[in-house]
Amino acid sequence: MDRFKRQRVKMVDSQIRSRGVADIRVLKAMEKIPRHLFIDEGLIDQAYNDNPLPIGERQTISQPYMVAVMTEALELQGSEKVLELGTGSGYQTAILAELAERVFSIERISLLASKARKVLESLGYFSVVIRVGDGTYGWSEEAPFDGIIVSAGSPDIPRPLVEQLAVGGRLVIPVGGRYSQTLYRVTRLSENVEDVKKEDLGGCRFVNLIGEHGWRE
Repeated sequence: MDRFKRQRVKMVDSQIRSRGVADIRVLKAMEKIPRHLFIDEGLIDQAYNDNPLPIGERQTISQPYMVAVMTEALELQGSEKVLELGTGSGYQTAILAELAERVFSIERISLLASKARKVLESLGYFSVVIRVGDGTYGWSEEAPFDGIIVSAGSPDIPRPLVEQLAVGGRLVIPVGGRYSQTLYRVTRLSENVEDVKKEDLGGCRFVNLIGEHGWRE
């Protein structure tokens, strides 16, 4: 077992499983995917620490525990089509690609999208499609989605995302102020876009979701 594999196993045991994340598929994905490849070489020794890390462009790669919590909340079984807002480094994207059938990811910063695409392709994740744009509009051409995950904090739940959820689909999103949010899971219950179940999954802190239905720059 190489040192990074040992670090991943330790990360999952001490930071994730011990704090209540129980989905075996999520735990195995996080033991498998090399988080250190998604960050700058100068930060490799911190790759499996229990905290977010900068990835440039004033963005971050999320804390491993938060990635696990959000992914588990989607309840993926393997056949789903998932939308991700905020590709960032591509690490969360890789986790989703390991667990779902198709992943559509939107990143507003072209440099990050390009870097993420290269790493994902190098790891063989060809079921991922990334585009650059305002993620708060969603990706209507590919809707409906079984799961939508938002890796940035929004002042409210963007209506287009709920509209693009399949009935029974789940949206996981941080909602609140610019500096702290509450993580919510929103489940669409029927064809009526207003008919949703909203669950509070706890406090969190993310970079801002910039866009027409999020924060303005």
